[in-house]
Formats: sequence, C-alpha cells, structure tokens
Amino acid sequence: MTPAASGNYFELFQLPQDFRLDLGKLDSHYLELQTRVHPDKSAHLSDAEKRLSLQWATLANEAYQTLKRPLDRARYLLKIHGIDTQEENNTAMPTEFLLEQIEWREELQGAVVLRNLDALERLSARLKTETDSLFDSLGSLLEDERQHPAAAVIVRQLAFLEKLGRDINDALATLED
Repeated sequence: MTPAASGNYFELFQLPQDFRLDLGKLDSHYLELQTRVHPDKSAHLSDAEKRLSLQWATLANEAYQTLKRPLDRARYLLKIHGIDTQEENNTAMPTEFLLEQIEWREELQGAVVLRNLDALERLSARLKTETDSLFDSLGSLLEDERQHPAAAVIVRQLAFLEKLGRDINDALATLED
C-alpha cells in the first residue's frame, strides 16, 4: 500500500475522527508509526522501498503536525466534510468580532508605542481566554451539533486571533530584548 492510499490522517493513526482528540494517543501512535517507517530503518532496503519508506514518514509527519494543532485539525475535519473555510477570500465576520479586533489592534499598537510589557501580557491573557472559548465552541459545532458551516466561521475567527497572537508575541519578544 502506498501512502496516498491511506487517505485519512485519523485512520493513519487509528484514531476516531474527532476534534476533541486524545493528544497522548496521537503522540504514541505517531511514535509507533515512525519506528516502522523512519528512513533510518530502511538503509538495508532497495531504492524503491527506501522511497516508499520516506513517503510514509513524510505523510506521518504531515498528518501528525496537522492533527496536533487544533486549528489545523479543525480545517482538516471541515475539508473531510467538504467544507472550504475560505480563509483567503471570505473575511465576513460578525460585527462584534470585527470591532473587538480593531480594539485589540489599537491596544497592541498603544502598548508597543509605550513599551508597556504589562499591557501586552494582559492582552495576551485576554486573547488566550477568547481563543479557548472559541475552541470550545468549535468542538461543540464539529462534534456535538455537526454544524460545519458555522464551524468554518469560527475557524476564520481563530485564524484572525492566531495572527494577533503572533503579533503580540513578536511585540513581547522585541520589548524584552
């Protein structure tokens, strides 16, 4: 069997197709799979078998990275259900969310200008609370309610927040240097 034939990342790791994934099981299944397909284990094999082993190892790495990150896992689950999150071309968001984004961006700029680490850390903590809440909602939408289009909206919101989080972390790193 070729890596492309395996099809589904969840099946590759023998895990249920759920957003609320047991990360411990993901880690252990990944490590077990890597012990079988890692290219170092195929040194004695033919060139074709070495290539196949490398393809499996590459697929295992890609699948693991996708499933271990909640936002990527949600995107993948939506893709499996035929839902395109349209993050590149659909920026329609609830008005309240957009206004909050403007407020947070202004707070970020103000904290950077004032070199206020405390303000950045408070903003980071608020962002974590908001992100955690959205991930909880996302889990409910994907698993309990099976509301995939609504989950796609949450994924787009989380992508905005992820970018904001990177910007906050960059500002913190710059000010701490």
